[in-house]
Amino acid sequence: MQLFLGNEEKVYIIDKAEGNAARINNHPAWGAVYDIKSRQVDLMDIKTNVFCASGMHLPNGSYATFGGNGAITVGGNIGSQKNPDGVSGAFDDVYQDFDGAKSIRILNPCTSSDNFADSKCQWFDDPSVLSMQKKRWYSAAEPLANGTIVMIGGFVNGGYINRNFPNTDPATSGGAAEPTYEFFPSNGQAPTMQFMIKTSGLNSYAHTFMLKSGKMFVQANISTMIWDVDANAETPLPDMPNNVARVYPASGGVAMLPLTPDNNYNPTILFCGGADIADDVWGDYSAPRSDTFWHPASADCQRITPEPEDGSAPAYVADDDMLKGRTMGQFIILPTGKLVIVNGGANGTAGYSDHIGPGNAPTRIYGDMPYGMSLAADPVLKPALYDPSAAKGARWTDAGFQSSDVPRLYHSSAILLPDASVLIAGSNPNVDVNLTTFFPTTYKAEIWYPPYFSASTRPQPSGIPSTLSYGGNGFDVTIPASSYSGSSNTAAANTTAVLVRPGWTTHAMNMGQRMLQLKNSYTVKDDGTIVLHCAQMPPNANIFQPGPALFFVVVNGVPSVGKMVIIGNGQIKAQDLGAESTLPASVKSDKAKGSADGSTTSTNGSTTSSGGGISTGAIIGGVVAAVAVLGILGAIIGICIARRRRAAKRELPSSSYAMTSTGAGGLGSQYAMRADRASDTSAFVPLNHGNDSALVAPYKDDVRAPSESSSMNYEQYAHGGLPSPGPYQQQGFGQQQGGYGGGRY
Repeated sequence: MQLFLGNEEKVYIIDKAEGNAARINNHPAWGAVYDIKSRQVDLMDIKTNVFCASGMHLPNGSYATFGGNGAITVGGNIGSQKNPDGVSGAFDDVYQDFDGAKSIRILNPCTSSDNFADSKCQWFDDPSVLSMQKKRWYSAAEPLANGTIVMIGGFVNGGYINRNFPNTDPATSGGAAEPTYEFFPSNGQAPTMQFMIKTSGLNSYAHTFMLKSGKMFVQANISTMIWDVDANAETPLPDMPNNVARVYPASGGVAMLPLTPDNNYNPTILFCGGADIADDVWGDYSAPRSDTFWHPASADCQRITPEPEDGSAPAYVADDDMLKGRTMGQFIILPTGKLVIVNGGANGTAGYSDHIGPGNAPTRIYGDMPYGMSLAADPVLKPALYDPSAAKGARWTDAGFQSSDVPRLYHSSAILLPDASVLIAGSNPNVDVNLTTFFPTTYKAEIWYPPYFSASTRPQPSGIPSTLSYGGNGFDVTIPASSYSGSSNTAAANTTAVLVRPGWTTHAMNMGQRMLQLKNSYTVKDDGTIVLHCAQMPPNANIFQPGPALFFVVVNGVPSVGKMVIIGNGQIKAQDLGAESTLPASVKSDKAKGSADGSTTSTNGSTTSSGGGISTGAIIGGVVAAVAVLGILGAIIGICIARRRRAAKRELPSSSYAMTSTGAGGLGSQYAMRADRASDTSAFVPLNHGNDSALVAPYKDDVRAPSESSSMNYEQYAHGGLPSPGPYQQQGFGQQQGGYGGGRY
């Protein structure tokens, strides 16, 4: 599953082409848009197979996705109409998906006031008009300072990891690996990147981060480098310690730490978790060569500052271990500057397979695999919070955090929402929709509420601009006294203005995610109003590339609702750079105080309600009961609310899955702090929707035969039995064909 926040109202959702029961234009749907306010989902038509694509924002706030898989049919087999190579699909008559391996898809996010039936609000997806130079599946994507996107590496076709074994052709692995890079917009070239050859086999979804210098940090396999994009020159950095791989399918949690005035906006990258599997055990396109689901995931964390400004050499530095090892753990940067890690498993790796071991001599076949097709096990259900500014040895906590009851393994995603909560969805370690296996296709979604939701008063800033420039005159943001309690001077000194780019999320990573704290000073007025004097962005577009971001004001650890802004000039071109903003000196007022009730601004669990403390059980129950705010996440891709876009008036039919409120004002207050959250316990709240719905009752998470009324067999692996050998072997699932496996991972 792939997610991105299109604007303050909409989250866009993309799935692989598969047998989802939700249908659009007479084929299974693999695209949708979720409205944050109404909690409704509408299907969107995507023509090509976007399975395991990459994606990124554009400077004007549009989004692009790059590549994907060939056309497939039921069971992940090759589509009915093959490409000339004979080993990938051009189109499938059943799923009606086209080959997406070279596709570039563009979306201009729309709001509820727009006509979503208009083509301007729909995906543009036509490879005959817009496509890449090369086929790319699991490629990396990273924006440059001018808004151009570079796409790196990927599979051409393949399976578990993109190599044969023994690896006698590290460049292309028999034609199935792509060691080149290219740009969007295209310059017509696709040069070879030597690093992709060096890291052959474990370089899918390479970790990429633009650095302050304009060079790029790239990490894959256990290797690291700094890449001069213009010269295609590579500077090796130290290898990842302890032989822990972080890229797919080891899938460690990776994020750039917040960029702040204190670190001079110089990036540091954090790596946590993944797998330390031996090179030969990783196997090949076909499958791993060991029972990965018994192999403990790593808890190891490492930091690296690729371009130190103190004259030292770049080096990995051991950080605090995670509280529990994770593969497929995903970091989400919160507006407070802390990072939460969610999802994943304590054992194994990403991916799925119908066997373990060499394709011609498997050590396990599907019926012997304890977790169906999943190559991971032991889901980690409790989030953990990482504080990069805390003393070493005290950076991790999960104290008081609620555990989810939904396993989130392969194909899970998470993303920050404008109200500073975290949307979590997905999980499908299966070749196609399977609702009866050990770890089924999961359509349930949840929202995780960080500790600051224990405060029911949040800042209400005004004056946030719609665009920010690189350098230039600063601007003022006004924070009323009603936004906080206590000393105004203390509140002003503990107020920050931050930009958070949630990124484009898939496979436990958020491409493009980063956070930047603006420089600021302040003036405290006698009535408790705080005027925050904010600098523009640092005059260096490499630090925070042009495009959309959420602007938050954080007072005493409580963030405002984020406002979507555009950084830069909104165009793919050299950005306009001004002088660094000059800020006035701060002014205090010793008599000024905030006017908010102190019981509503606490984030440390000291708040009481009706004179008494609230137990964890009451908190969770209260949240679930009181919101309205959550309602139903109607059709996260295969969730089956099969309705078309309404016209511009957006009239909602009585049969649509609207939010079910238990009280008045639910929709209008979707960004209000939860008044009944009076503890530092952070809550998972399920969106009020099971893994079944009225439209898909036959596809429930239990072991029973699918309804005879279903139009196709979505449960081809029901009852834990062996898949039919015919379709698997005849279509090459997990087989060596043309130098690589035909399996779909």
